[in-house]
Amino acid sequence: MRVRIGTDRVTGRPRGFAFAQFSDAARAADAIRRFDAFELRGRRLRVNDADDKPPARAPRPMSGPSSAAPPPPAFEPEGGYAPDAPFRRNGGSRRGLRARKRSLRYS
Repeated sequence: MRVRIGTDRVTGRPRGFAFAQFSDAARAADAIRRFDAFELRGRRLRVNDADDKPPARAPRPMSGPSSAAPPPPAFEPEGGYAPDAPFRRNGGSRRGLRARKRSLRYS
């Protein structure tokens, strides 16, 4: 019924695995029987039943004195942005960071 090929996020190329969904269990079992250990273009296929995706874990509850404390202040040098200073985690968007980098490059 449906096939999903795993691809690399950066390159977009296939990573070497896929998930196939069949209309019924008998067809899936037949595909496993026929194609497990099948050789394709010099590579041996491994075909098996996929485990169901586990449910997402619930977020941890925040408790104790550390949850009530405000986050530590971000590092800010006296003259504003310093090129050697570490980038702040909550210091704006990626677009803003790229703009700051570009402005430093051409100054």
